[in-house]
Amino acid sequence: MSANEPTTASGTPAAPSTTAGAEVEATPLRAPAATADVIGTRTGMFGVQGTGDTSGFGGLVRTVTMAPAAQRPYGSYFDDVVDLVAEVLEEQGVPFADAIERVVVDRGELTLMVRREHLVRLARALRDEQDLRFELSLGVSGVHYPHDVGRELHAVVHLMSITHGRHLRLEVTAPDADPHIPSTTSVYPTNDWHERETWDFFGIVFDGHPALARIAMPDDWPGHPQRKDYPLGGIPVEYKGATVPPADERRSYS
Repeated sequence: MSANEPTTASGTPAAPSTTAGAEVEATPLRAPAATADVIGTRTGMFGVQGTGDTSGFGGLVRTVTMAPAAQRPYGSYFDDVVDLVAEVLEEQGVPFADAIERVVVDRGELTLMVRREHLVRLARALRDEQDLRFELSLGVSGVHYPHDVGRELHAVVHLMSITHGRHLRLEVTAPDADPHIPSTTSVYPTNDWHERETWDFFGIVFDGHPALARIAMPDDWPGHPQRKDYPLGGIPVEYKGATVPPADERRSYS
């Protein structure tokens, strides 16, 4: 050991330094994530516009972001699933980029953003391909992003492979002006009621559904109450002689 070699307090040689100037270079496990896409801002607790916010958080301002496309390596089994999907689509004469808008890895989940005209084809391949075998659909849910212009309505299909112990999300978008998305009930019959509920609350029309009708609201109910642009509304409530006005007529704390 030379006189200039660093030592610990006990006199043993210290570990090699990895500070600036060292030749040791760490290899990242994955490429850095892209910046999230900002599509708008929300004010208040519930994004209410005007005088309807009675939460007391009228001054709260938050950005509305969408998860960006992920970069390889995705991690876990995600790379294998994406490669298999690309292979199956190519065998059917559909380029991967034509069917999948982007691949998203967010909060430990893999999501394929699917163009709606290819949804049923992809769902059937995911179910039937032996190396994929996403044979179980856990349901369909809806989201409404008024700021996501041209793709305001999102439908999410949650899939699970019991064979391989894997999870996958399919996300499909449609504009408010054309709220049509193909039904997946021909591939996953259990999505029947889930698509009805998504239609009921968000107004997404699932083309090819065997009996698309409301499941919670009355048949003559106007509009779809979980859309962000749905009026807060309400009815007066009487309680021990006192009357509480509808939610959108109460005092605003902004």
